Amino acid sequence: MPEQSPRHLILSLFGLYARAEQNWLSVRALIALMADLDVDAAATRSSVSRLKKRGVLEPARVDGRAGYALSESALAVLREGDARIWSRPRASVADGWLVVVFSVPESERGKRHELRSLLTRLGFGTAAPGMWIAPGTAYDETLAALDRAGLTSYTELFRGEYLGAGSAAARLSEWWDLPAIATLYDAFIADHRGLIRLREPDPARAFAAYVPMLTAWRRLPYLDPGIALDLLPPGWPGVRAGDLFAELDARLRDPAAKHARTLVGER
Repeated sequence: MPEQSPRHLILSLFGLYARAEQNWLSVRALIALMADLDVDAAATRSSVSRLKKRGVLEPARVDGRAGYALSESALAVLREGDARIWSRPRASVADGWLVVVFSVPESERGKRHELRSLLTRLGFGTAAPGMWIAPGTAYDETLAALDRAGLTSYTELFRGEYLGAGSAAARLSEWWDLPAIATLYDAFIADHRGLIRLREPDPARAFAAYVPMLTAWRRLPYLDPGIALDLLPPGWPGVRAGDLFAELDARLRDPAAKHARTLVGER
């Protein structure tokens, strides 16, 4: 299984085990959880420092114990991500397309980079310079993300059907790098299908398998923003990868949480 960034593992831990418990993990608990993911204390502290600088984590003390909490903006991003990660919503052809057009003055070119980064993170494809496209179902999430980033005033949003020459299906590979996305889905399957053999894993082993698996899955629903299957190439591997994730999530989540609660409770 490929090695994963400690920062991404930390975000998974906070998303899984801190949000429901007063949005807080002690420093000792976080180090213990990361140690069970084969990440040492020095790497954990370094990654926490980077997340603090990015405004993702905030220092917080509870009952005199030092720890960290997710910032409000990070909580909002994770809440919006929950639906993509666990529900795997997929548009239909009838949902049409959401098109975002933006114009940024040269004096604010940094905003242009922010907009591109945000739309890329949300899984938008590029239909033309300055014109980004996603399934029509992405409207609410996109508007919330633009509002949160203070970028709404630079954008215009449209929703409708594709009326260009040829079919939308034929143009998808121009808007998204479909082979690259398919390769990532195939890699997820290859890296994690062996976990199916963990029929009744003990909590510690389930935890060590589940958190990296979830961390690997988290970004994939954003790269593939729920494009209608009728428009994607036949046998799209996102379906198989999603089914594998759902099976492993159902099998490993509860025993993994039991192990995490034990570690958090002791610290």
